[in-house]
Amino acid sequence: MFPQLHHRLYSCFFLFSAITGAFFSRLPDIQLAMHVNEAELGLTLIGSAIGSLITLTFGSPVVIWLGARRAAFITVLGSTACYVSVAFMTYAPLAFVALLIGGMLVGGLEVNLNVQIGRLEALTGRSLMSRAHGFWSLGFFCTSLVSAAIRQAGIPAQLHLGGMFVLVVLGALYFISGITDAPKPPAQEGQAAPLIAFPTLALLPLCLIGIAAFLVEGAGVDWSAIYMRDVFSAEPFIGGLGLTLFTLFMSIMRIYAGPFVDRYSPRAVVMTLLAVSLVGLVMVWLAPHPYVALVGFALLGGGASAVYPLVVSAAAQRTDRPAAINIAAVGQITFVIFFLAPPILGFIANNFGIRWSYVICLPLVIGSMFAVKALPARPKAVPPGEILPEPLSPNG
Repeated sequence: MFPQLHHRLYSCFFLFSAITGAFFSRLPDIQLAMHVNEAELGLTLIGSAIGSLITLTFGSPVVIWLGARRAAFITVLGSTACYVSVAFMTYAPLAFVALLIGGMLVGGLEVNLNVQIGRLEALTGRSLMSRAHGFWSLGFFCTSLVSAAIRQAGIPAQLHLGGMFVLVVLGALYFISGITDAPKPPAQEGQAAPLIAFPTLALLPLCLIGIAAFLVEGAGVDWSAIYMRDVFSAEPFIGGLGLTLFTLFMSIMRIYAGPFVDRYSPRAVVMTLLAVSLVGLVMVWLAPHPYVALVGFALLGGGASAVYPLVVSAAAQRTDRPAAINIAAVGQITFVIFFLAPPILGFIANNFGIRWSYVICLPLVIGSMFAVKALPARPKAVPPGEILPEPLSPNG
């Protein structure tokens, strides 16, 4: 039996995050190999942000023209190859170039997958975006958990990431080959996509919420292992548990958030998750013991979980412009924050201490709680418990 289209799209998130989870878990080793401090490492990683911004601003028409299958092959395999290559580099500017190219492909991946999921949401009337992004978190969790043990065993980062890439290629050949373009919603038929995607005033509140979620996510993903090492001198396995718990709770919440969104509304769910993020940030900031910090990272993962997927879903369902443009416009501002977090937080960590890297997230999270009115206040029309209709044929 072949996977359904939405399962194939989920797998793209999983395959991409399988590499990124391994990559970020090896950042302490990559940092040492390149002989850079936290601030310099952050500036190296900013290449991804610049690349993503380029594609999210100018690349949406190209992504749509390629079609779902070709775009998925190019962006998933291309971006993961770029991340893996960094493990073989000892020269930071070269790593910057690899991450710049990888970031451009990640921007295309973001547009392609979110557009297809948004169309399926419109077709089925159910919340799928959170679960789709949940598979990104699930892949990140699985590889970060395994990576903690691999790093503890002393296996080189090059062998670790190279082996992961082989598995990703095999997975892509099975899942991506059956992807087709989801049907456009009737309201978006005939809309011409502009060449450049910029946010409208109506999208700015959604951008603010997305920025807060991605800054929290970047703080948890990029710096948890280094935080545990620098603050508590934790051994590699314990240090890696911060990232593992973060992604575990993010995965659980994203995968199972759909029914709550359908029942209580996106606005209520996002407000609750932002409150959980606040508690997690304070715990990590003030943690007197590594176990307290680990609980804080778990809360951060749960709190940041479904916020961005619900923002993307709200942007995709707007009918003022094509879904690809609204998604790219929101992603242009918010998705790049995920990659800007390393230099921002790295600068603060290098100059004020890594604990303060988590303090700067607090004002944005609080501010985004005042912007949740931009999200739908009513649940989906489909009654809870109704079986999800299969949108397309069994081979996608």
